[in-house]
Amino acid sequence: MSVNEETEYIKGRGAQLNPHNKFNKHAFTQEHWEGIDSTELPDPATKYIEVFPKTIINKVDSPDIGPAYSMNPYQGCEHGCTYCYARPTHEYWGYSAGLDFEKVILVKKNAAALLEKELQHPKWEVMPIMLSGNTDCYQPAERKFGITRKMLEVLLKYRHPVGIITKNVVLLRDLDILSEMAKMNLVSVTLSITSLQEEVRRILEPRTATIKRKLEAIEILTAHGIPVNVNMAPVIPSITDHEMFTMMKEVSQRGALSLHYIVVRLNGPNGEIFRDWVTKNYPDRAEKVLNQIMETHGGKLNDSRFGKRMSGEGNFSMAIKRQYQVGYQKFFKDKVFPEMNCDLFVRTDKGQMSLF
Repeated sequence: MSVNEETEYIKGRGAQLNPHNKFNKHAFTQEHWEGIDSTELPDPATKYIEVFPKTIINKVDSPDIGPAYSMNPYQGCEHGCTYCYARPTHEYWGYSAGLDFEKVILVKKNAAALLEKELQHPKWEVMPIMLSGNTDCYQPAERKFGITRKMLEVLLKYRHPVGIITKNVVLLRDLDILSEMAKMNLVSVTLSITSLQEEVRRILEPRTATIKRKLEAIEILTAHGIPVNVNMAPVIPSITDHEMFTMMKEVSQRGALSLHYIVVRLNGPNGEIFRDWVTKNYPDRAEKVLNQIMETHGGKLNDSRFGKRMSGEGNFSMAIKRQYQVGYQKFFKDKVFPEMNCDLFVRTDKGQMSLF
């Protein structure tokens, strides 16, 4: 595994280009990167822009995951996961799904206030909410803004269940809140671990936590009574697919109660972003990887079919499924992931406990 020495590579970023935004009528290019055409050079720093949404809870109605709610304190994600299915959503804001998705982070500072307002609505019906779902609620921006922590404070105040999805270990900062919620069965954590190979993680999702720290996080969360699920997502042929059995053994031994997986699919501009990435990082097998992905999704890099898009089909998909079934019987057979409690919700402040 090596980066093509002839190609300039942007270290610390997953995407290496900015595909054209399909909603923009015009495309702008710079002919000379040395600055002959412009005095402005590419800015490697991340920019944070405050936005002002009117709501924060989104209803999700997908046949693949069932009815649910999600909320995202940020748009865009500095983690830089090359394959991220959320990248195309950045185009709605006028940005590219490539480098812009990692470098321009939209911040919802009013998220906690919006959450409290929506929970106070007399017609609100309690159902576990996913914290994340589009972009990571514990991405690096959370260290600066602390919006996710403020939202957890609101959820604890109202005794409302929440499922957290993240690739980062910044969530360990909030162990005080998470532990208190766990005592009432109001929280669960899904930790996304794509690979156990650190060299793969560094180039595939460069600003996520290291593999070592993620595995340690499973142990710490488990020790505090917080149930942990692991998502091996995505499984990428000829790069991570051989790790399924090893992954299940490792995370189970660390304390995870379950593991799920998703086969890679490259929606919208992600096909161009990933093709560029795999060609630069795995020139010896790039075409093989791309062909195997297409074989899994009916000849295409993307697959939007409900029931098929996450698991794929064909020989590769079947091989992964069989590994998963054998591994689950061996490492998770006697483990039970608890359902969250929806019966403790209170809408008023009277008599509520607060840690703060």
